[in-house]
Amino acid sequence: MDASQLALAATAGLFSGFINAVAGGGSLVLFPALLACGLQPLEANVTNSMANWPGYIGGVYGFRHDLADQGVRWRRLTLITLIGSSLGCALLLRLPASAFDLIVPVLVFFSSLMLALQPRLKKWAGSAGGERWRFLVVGVLAAAVYGGYFGGALGVILLGTLALGLADSLRRLNALKAALSLVNGTVSLIVFALFGPVYWPAAWVAAPATLLGGYWGARLASRINDGALRWAIVAYGLVVSVYLFLK
Repeated sequence: MDASQLALAATAGLFSGFINAVAGGGSLVLFPALLACGLQPLEANVTNSMANWPGYIGGVYGFRHDLADQGVRWRRLTLITLIGSSLGCALLLRLPASAFDLIVPVLVFFSSLMLALQPRLKKWAGSAGGERWRFLVVGVLAAAVYGGYFGGALGVILLGTLALGLADSLRRLNALKAALSLVNGTVSLIVFALFGPVYWPAAWVAAPATLLGGYWGARLASRINDGALRWAIVAYGLVVSVYLFLK
């Protein structure tokens, strides 16, 4: 990468952190930017996972008060997330890179679709009743495998799963989602740092940018029209998925 490409990665990281804080789906900005910088899809995916990790720490810190009395839930679902994330990372690294090249357009399209459905998922949080632990075990495990393998819009998928399995306020479900996202991101960080084809120059410039973007996003979230931002990201993701299908 030359200086202009590293600058693009840093800028995309800034927007990725900002968007994750405001609406979710920031990975759909950084991942295509890394592709545009010349990285192969697998290399871009693991670098994207590494760079977005600092933003998860900020999310958990912001929700720390809402997590204080969810220790039992968090511990149970953390174990499931650890298992699923490890399996997803292993699948990514063990399967041929050509397999990821084939499936990545589908994953980008699916991530964009989940982001488009985000408002409906939020409504489910207010209508779901009871605690469905069998559903949660299967749903969180599947989401964690997806997160370890790709991770785009993982937060949206986790929020929908938690909303269908737990009867609680959206803010508390968001707090639990942030904690599980950090677990998933930490597993990816460790596995990919040791065994993945991380492009470190891009990761080093994008990671602090995602942290800064997340901080700004949290400060400005109430002033941003998240609906307009969400649909802009969805449209962008769909364009990227079509490009990857035709590539």
